[in-house]
Amino acid sequence: SFRGPRMRAALRAMEVFVTRRIPPAGLQVLAEAGGCAVRLWDSEEPVPRAKLLAAVAGKQGLLCLLSDRVDAELLEAAGPGLKVISTMSVGFDHLDLHEIKKRGIRVGYTPDVLTDATAELCVALLLATCRRLPESAEEVKNGGWTTWKPLWMCGYGLSGSTVGIIGLGRIGQAVARRLKPFGVKKFLYAGSRPKTEIAAEFQAEFVPITRLAEEADFVVVTCALTPETQGICNKDFFCRMKKNAVFINTSRGAVVNQEDLYDALVNGQIAAAGLDVTTPEPLPTDHPLLSLKNCVILPHIGSATYSTRNTMSVLAAKNLLAGLKGEPMPSELLL
Repeated sequence: SFRGPRMRAALRAMEVFVTRRIPPAGLQVLAEAGGCAVRLWDSEEPVPRAKLLAAVAGKQGLLCLLSDRVDAELLEAAGPGLKVISTMSVGFDHLDLHEIKKRGIRVGYTPDVLTDATAELCVALLLATCRRLPESAEEVKNGGWTTWKPLWMCGYGLSGSTVGIIGLGRIGQAVARRLKPFGVKKFLYAGSRPKTEIAAEFQAEFVPITRLAEEADFVVVTCALTPETQGICNKDFFCRMKKNAVFINTSRGAVVNQEDLYDALVNGQIAAAGLDVTTPEPLPTDHPLLSLKNCVILPHIGSATYSTRNTMSVLAAKNLLAGLKGEPMPSELLL
């Protein structure tokens, strides 16, 4: 599955490895670049670890995805010539930043360009979960729809509600902006520090995560995965939530303790959950969460619009090329 178009043969100095068949707009940017020989894992599926380690050897650049683990082992395999890592993602929990910084390697990522698409998906998932859309669609197919019934398939509405957002970053703000017109009465947010100016737009109140859990009708998780946020949505968190509250996670799966979430959903501690991210990904088809009617799980499609993915691939390619040339990147993660 390797493909290696030699681009402008005269300028072969810089060699890069691209870990997946990225959208065509990004590949085109690389193809048109001088001074850069691209080797591509030409597949929709991830490159096997052993082949990845072999492929990065001697390369100056690496363009990777969030499913590629970039750790000390990989950096050793690449060798001292690796100058730049460009990830086609806004999250960077798959990168060992300590090891990367130690070696003086620059990192590019793709924030901003996927904010709107991810926020739209987050709102869609929230509505699908709280109004029981997948469950209702299934009832139409399996004959469960017999007549109009006053309380059948009732869910929870946004109008007059309190929404708690964990992580009021770019995506969290974009979600709040979209939810406000639904008639949300109050926004709460939790995070590492207050963001007073940003929060003013939604009259959002900065609160401890425990209070957010206790007061929110809808909890939306849009924070980055860090050592501080790993597993913060756990048994204690779900026990504090209202019995009629809905939990939505579009950040990273590891922010949530999935066993605790399963127990909360089964025991009626919370009403429902919607997840676009899980641990692991993909979630095994026999996973207990998939047996629950009050849990909607999507296959990590937050940024999955054609235009967004193409834009992400272009930005990732431009970050890579800028890093190779020692120029400022359009979006650099400053280590």
